[in-house]
Amino acid sequence: MSETDYDIQPQTKMVRGPKRASYDRETVHRIIDEAIICHVSTVLDGRPVMIPTAHWRVGEQFYIHGSSKNRVLGAIADGAEACICITHLDGLVMARSAFHHSANYRSVVIYGKARVMEDDTAKMEQSAVFVEKLAKGRWDTIRHPNKQELKATMFLEFDMEAVSAKIRTGDPVDDEEDYALPVWAGVLPCRTVWDAPIDDSRLDRSLLADATSA
Repeated sequence: MSETDYDIQPQTKMVRGPKRASYDRETVHRIIDEAIICHVSTVLDGRPVMIPTAHWRVGEQFYIHGSSKNRVLGAIADGAEACICITHLDGLVMARSAFHHSANYRSVVIYGKARVMEDDTAKMEQSAVFVEKLAKGRWDTIRHPNKQELKATMFLEFDMEAVSAKIRTGDPVDDEEDYALPVWAGVLPCRTVWDAPIDDSRLDRSLLADATSA
């Protein structure tokens, strides 16, 4: 372990496939920052629950937000521990045998309890960080949340302490005798791309022209 690594916690110690584990902060940060959606799980009324939601990071703080009436976020706000997972699929690993098919991926898991952000100024600041993550420069062009909208939105902040990454890269690993089989093997790469923007059906482009010329 180096000084830049996260400490290994009981819940983040990798048991299955430990060679794929990473506790390097830069690696973890990159995986988090490149993703928009995470999956948040906790226990609610004695049963496991999970929701997908958008996220962002500032330093060693991890943020999610949603409706103040969301029952899952409410349980976490009341002190329930959360488990948060982020995954990038980088490719399908096609082996010569069914058993050794796999996937190339990068994932991060975070465990922790959250703090509820109450201050409207802090909420506004984090709203700006989130919007700028989605589209650089957009915060300066849009209407900002009003007081009622901030009240209706719950912001949860997590300390990134119990954190680990797990990564697989490279070729399939077949049994030695299977390399002689007449079967194609390799990786089918996968990546996320953005297509050209599609205008809102009620977009008035004359307003955009007026704003640009003002």
